[in-house]
Amino acid sequence: MLASLRNRESYPFWFEIAPLMLTTIILMVQFFIFSDYTPHIPLVIGICITGAFMSLKGRKWIDMEHNMYRVMKVALPTMIIIMCVGMVIASWIASGTVPTILDAGLGIMSPRIFLPAACILATVVSLATGTSWGTVGTVGLAIMGIGQALGVPEYWTAGAVVSGAFFGDKMSPLSDTTNLTPAVVETDLWSHIRSMLSNTIPAYALTLIIYTLVGWNYADGDPESLQLRESLQSTVQASFQLGWITLIPPVVVIYMGFRNYSVMGTLCTGVFLGALIAVFYQGNALSQMSGILMNGYTAHTGVEYVDKLLTKGGILNMGWVISMMFLSLAFVGALEAYGTFRALLLKINTIVSSRFSLVATSALSVLTVGMVAGEIYTSLVLPGRLMKGKYAEMGYDRSILSRTIEDWGTLVSPLIPWNNGGAFVTSTLGISTFIYAPFAVFCWLSPLIGLIYAALGWFTPLDPKGPQKVPDEEMEEIADDVGEYMV
Repeated sequence: MLASLRNRESYPFWFEIAPLMLTTIILMVQFFIFSDYTPHIPLVIGICITGAFMSLKGRKWIDMEHNMYRVMKVALPTMIIIMCVGMVIASWIASGTVPTILDAGLGIMSPRIFLPAACILATVVSLATGTSWGTVGTVGLAIMGIGQALGVPEYWTAGAVVSGAFFGDKMSPLSDTTNLTPAVVETDLWSHIRSMLSNTIPAYALTLIIYTLVGWNYADGDPESLQLRESLQSTVQASFQLGWITLIPPVVVIYMGFRNYSVMGTLCTGVFLGALIAVFYQGNALSQMSGILMNGYTAHTGVEYVDKLLTKGGILNMGWVISMMFLSLAFVGALEAYGTFRALLLKINTIVSSRFSLVATSALSVLTVGMVAGEIYTSLVLPGRLMKGKYAEMGYDRSILSRTIEDWGTLVSPLIPWNNGGAFVTSTLGISTFIYAPFAVFCWLSPLIGLIYAALGWFTPLDPKGPQKVPDEEMEEIADDVGEYMV
């Protein structure tokens, strides 16, 4: 049988996708049976499985390995940005930037305006830092406690936090996913962000309206809730120098971002400003700043809850995300070398025939990968590499693809219980994904509005270069070798 497999020029569809399906089964065992939501080792096993199937085709492991390295190179700039984001978080806590935003949010919240205010606060922090997880793990925890004290149901509170945090993760030029997605589909960052504005703005506006209408049904807070809020504020105010000076770093970073400055240069500027304020305004020793940027900020307020909120950031604390990206991209490269993508491309070509089917198939591809692979980076990379040639062939701008991938990858990630986005939110906020997901309104609205645009032909620009027909033999070469995957 082994000899017959090696001598064949074509293989059945099930054989071509077998490594992907077997790896998916291993991931499901890891998530549902072992209750371990870390997909790193299953992906390593998936790479080994793919290598074994390569040998069944009579091909060499080293060919797959070279392909893995070429795919992993796509995300190297993103890796650097993630490390910079870790330094930004640490320096902005040390400088008092994050505590100032937290204090301001606590000062304006009341039951009636709590939900929209919570969403806006999470949005501001996430936009400024580019990390939904960092926002959920800091401001999100404080918001959950305040919401509980105000008598707002925790599922609405968690929904507002997730909506705001993942809005920032989708739209911030500092976000790893916002930088990775255009790199994968070969468009530029700012074209990607401009394309997303078309459905993000109406979705966010509707989200705030819904949260406002819901929040209007809640009465003013009782004395216990006021005491909790005052306790949190007094602790933050006693531990940090607050004021407009601490808001300089996010203001400068957001300004530089929307002025199309280099992302890395923008982030480094934010780190530098945060470090200056931490030393000369907050009184941190200059000798401590290197350790803070490397290992993260450690709070010593004397209040355990606040210390947990503000002990974050640093390069080393980004290691989980960076290693996850490396392994997911390596697995994608292994599947490309094996030929899984060639088989999927042929299936896709038989399905896609119109503008709506093109966008809908892209969305379904991202959703499927996000559900079966259980992590966000593979769900962004794999469909992007699969579909970008089809967009060129049909003459549509690739920013439509990057927008669709971001919507159905980044925003849907926290709605899937076994995806690392949903698992992180659940473990951090202490509420099941199944409970809060229906109330994360923005995460539903933005992807659905994108599909409506595709059906109506709104905000779906054509590629100025026109359709670029890719010959069948070249499509096969593209799917087989990432080094030739240029359309």
